[in-house]
Amino acid sequence: MTNPFPCRRGSLKQSDAAAQAIRAVLSRLLCVLLVLGGVASAARADDYRLGPMDRLRIKVVEWQTAEGNFRDWSAVSGDYTVGPSGALSLPFIGEAEASGKTTAEIAAMIGEKLQQKFGLLDRPEASVELAEYRPFFISGDVEAPGKYPYAPDLTVLKAVSIAGGIRRGSENGQRAERDFINAQGNHAVLIDQRNRLIAKRARLQAEATDQVDIKLPSELKERPELARLLTDESNVMATRAQTLKLQLSALGDLKNLLTSEIEALSKKTVSQTRQLELAKSELADVGGLADKGLVVNTRVSGLERSVAEIESRLLDIGTSSLRAKQDINKATQDEITLRNDRTAEIAAELQSVDADLEAANLKIAMYSNLMAEALSIAPDASAGAEAPPPQFVILRSSDGEAKEIDADETTPVLPGDVVKVKILPPPSQ
Repeated sequence: MTNPFPCRRGSLKQSDAAAQAIRAVLSRLLCVLLVLGGVASAARADDYRLGPMDRLRIKVVEWQTAEGNFRDWSAVSGDYTVGPSGALSLPFIGEAEASGKTTAEIAAMIGEKLQQKFGLLDRPEASVELAEYRPFFISGDVEAPGKYPYAPDLTVLKAVSIAGGIRRGSENGQRAERDFINAQGNHAVLIDQRNRLIAKRARLQAEATDQVDIKLPSELKERPELARLLTDESNVMATRAQTLKLQLSALGDLKNLLTSEIEALSKKTVSQTRQLELAKSELADVGGLADKGLVVNTRVSGLERSVAEIESRLLDIGTSSLRAKQDINKATQDEITLRNDRTAEIAAELQSVDADLEAANLKIAMYSNLMAEALSIAPDASAGAEAPPPQFVILRSSDGEAKEIDADETTPVLPGDVVKVKILPPPSQ
């Protein structure tokens, strides 16, 4: 005999398939947010154009629709350096032009190349961020010309300080002036670093107490760069908060979906239980008639198969319900882990910032003492403004051409720049 409940069985399979599809989409969204959560800190690098000697950190993952999970491309993920020709050498992809492109363009290229090469149904997702800028160079009248690692917000004055300051000669009469200028430059760099650390500490303290706004640090109230520092830190805090919000929202949506699924399975259990009772009752009635020879045995066999199928579906429903409850518990644990990780990260960053602030304050005091010592030896050591100021020129490559740019102490220095320093002789000479 045919199954007496065909529509019930079909609707169950369709509902389960739809629920599994929705869960797969939400799980994929959650995994993408967790894998790419660290990209927010490198948002400024999106406009930066790569060049030789830039070092990139690449991570590649692939969502496999057929299997419903992620695959980590560990063979491609890692740190890579843009070569002298401007090319990036990657496994499976080979040489790829990177010079003049942004990290976002490199990420898109990696996904496309891997999908084309292996004929993948789903394009792999690549996260590309700057691990280390290409260095800058300084030449001319400085104490230690050469190649130095680039740091963000680098200016000509900071570059000269990194290179040991302006070279003034080895005469005893000029040594104090040279020492004063070196100490003054290092002092200015450290003051800038300290102010940034103070602003960062204020942001971390606001995050630790779940505040919306950053409390104004008393140490920076009179600093002209206060607004800029607070704006930068506020942007970082907003980005981090948005990332956490999206991650928690994805987990909440997944839990709501699983809860709805459990409720639907409970209703199906009631319905299937009722059908089982009816089938067993009918089987008992027919079995009695079969014993008397009033019905054929095939009808009894058909009813027995129906009872077995309903009992099997009840077992499947119970298993699905247990699996959904386990997934809810896991999502809840993931929420707790996210919040705990964020709290631990903020605490570790606060500890690191406090240590860096203490070190910066000690160095500032040291360079203040060095300047005072230089002035005690040569009171006119700080009168360098009377002499012609040094000349600065930046040699910068753009579109394959090198251009010279007139600069001053506040001119920004970019990765790959060559800073040329020239000291003019005093007018009397």
